[in-house]
Amino acid sequence: MNTNPFGQTGTNVSVVGQGTWYLDHGDRKRAIAALQRGLDLGMTHIDTAEMYGDAELVIADAIAGRRDDVFLVSKVLPSNASRRGTIAACERSLKRLKTDRLDCYLLHWRGSYPLEDTVAAFEELVKAGKIKSWGVSNFDADDLDEILDVSGEGKIACNQVLYHLKERAIEHAVIPWCEKHGVAVVAYSPFGHDDFPDARSKGGAALARIAEARRATSRQVALSFLTRASTVFAIPKASSAEHAGENAAAGDLVLMKEEIAALDAAFPRGPKPRGLPML
Repeated sequence: MNTNPFGQTGTNVSVVGQGTWYLDHGDRKRAIAALQRGLDLGMTHIDTAEMYGDAELVIADAIAGRRDDVFLVSKVLPSNASRRGTIAACERSLKRLKTDRLDCYLLHWRGSYPLEDTVAAFEELVKAGKIKSWGVSNFDADDLDEILDVSGEGKIACNQVLYHLKERAIEHAVIPWCEKHGVAVVAYSPFGHDDFPDARSKGGAALARIAEARRATSRQVALSFLTRASTVFAIPKASSAEHAGENAAAGDLVLMKEEIAALDAAFPRGPKPRGLPML
């Protein structure tokens, strides 16, 4: 599994990690087995959120006895992101995850509380040792400018955003902004939201050709394309140990320039949108 520096945290993190949205909706034992198989294969970055129902409880069981192997991330809801609310939300997540610290803690998306309050809470949590770093999610370039004015350089660890082959909007401004300021980009829903390219489509056929040539799967090729820049990480969800194994194998697949060019042509990024797409 390839790893890259996660922003300016000083920590190397697996290029492909594990998402957990809706993880609690299926079979619990199967979900735990998928997470543990992912860890065994080097997908040490596990992402969750207080919004994800009982996902934090499932993760707690999956990482029991191996917390030090995990780069653990959770998120605070905007409705809880006041200074006191953020601290309380973090403490609830720590309790559910059965751990004493998070490696990174994110504001899930912008809400009504001033960014100054949320950042102050994040910094307080860092000083208390309850989080090692903090970041944001679903922030467009102008939002990032605002929080940078509050925090200063070197504080924002990452920006987690929607990114998949059919949705490349972040390539216009968000990825360049993050590269400039040393902020990691984390791609959520990297296979799309139940709309992965069909093999019969033009894009799906391009994926299949590359996959066959590289003895990989189309999903592995897609993950490799999305994480072609050293600043970008992906957090696909796996519903089974077998699926986790497939995702993990993408972590050491490096596409050639001509393969990247073929996918770039098959899945054009399109014009810059007025707003940042999100789920």
